[in-house]
Amino acid sequence: MVPARTMSRVGIALACMLVIAGCEGATPPHATPDEAARKQEALKQYAREQFMWRGRRVIDLIRADGWTSLVGMHWLDPGTHRVGSDVDNGIRLAMGPEHLGVFSVRDGVVRFVADAEVTVDGQPSGGGVLRTDKSVQGPSVVAFDAGKGLVTVIERGGRLALRVKHADADSRVHFTGLEYWTGGRDWQLPARFIAHPKGKTLPIANIIGTIDDIPNPGALEFQRDGKTYRLEALDQGEDTLFLVFADRTSGHGSYGAGRFLDAPKPDAQGRVLLDFNQAYNPPCAFTPFATCPLPPPENRLDLAVQAGEKTYLKPDLPQKDSQ
Repeated sequence: MVPARTMSRVGIALACMLVIAGCEGATPPHATPDEAARKQEALKQYAREQFMWRGRRVIDLIRADGWTSLVGMHWLDPGTHRVGSDVDNGIRLAMGPEHLGVFSVRDGVVRFVADAEVTVDGQPSGGGVLRTDKSVQGPSVVAFDAGKGLVTVIERGGRLALRVKHADADSRVHFTGLEYWTGGRDWQLPARFIAHPKGKTLPIANIIGTIDDIPNPGALEFQRDGKTYRLEALDQGEDTLFLVFADRTSGHGSYGAGRFLDAPKPDAQGRVLLDFNQAYNPPCAFTPFATCPLPPPENRLDLAVQAGEKTYLKPDLPQKDSQ
């Protein structure tokens, strides 16, 4: 369920955006009534689109299996690992049954034997071989606590790890909402797609210290205040290009490790519209248990992008006993 205070803040954001749109939309004295009406409608449409995007963004973050529900990441080295919330487990969960089960790793294959009532991929199960997030089918999902808790196996830098989520995570229950730079339609910038040779990749480091070679189909060039800037685009198999960038606001109002931006793939003429109003924080801004990519050197802009999400203000929660 979406916290009422969060939706209230989204509603306030819409009101503010409409006010800003009205300010941006000061009609020139020489404009005809039809021109003035069209301009006002365009500004209102912009505000509605941004509001809808922000609302979807919040709902995605705080859904029961969203990023704010992440409560743990535990490396799985070769061998056998007893997992649960009790102190006698080799891997101790922050939330969940005292003894969830045993995970064993041999020759890169993960097997699970349940010690608690669980489902695997939605079906009651005593365990079995688990897929990782690199599988074309996606990872196997081990659910516990009547489905509120989820465990999947991820691969990062040649290593395996357990990713654990729980709907009752403090970071989800006490989500504080998102803050945004003022931005505006002047941060919707036309860009030119410059294709790279087919098969090119770009080494992308992530916050846990590993490096992955990610498909890099091309770069996007755009202008701001008379200067030309360039961002390398990544292809993660979606219908959009994925940009990981830092700018002059990183650590100075925006999240210090950079932000993400999704952009449509280029049209037949190589044109792309970059909407920096929709620059968003990586999962690591909300939880210490994510494995976020970092901006490559090519994507560190000498530009203050005063649009999109600001640094997330985490809730001030009482410290729990260390595990």
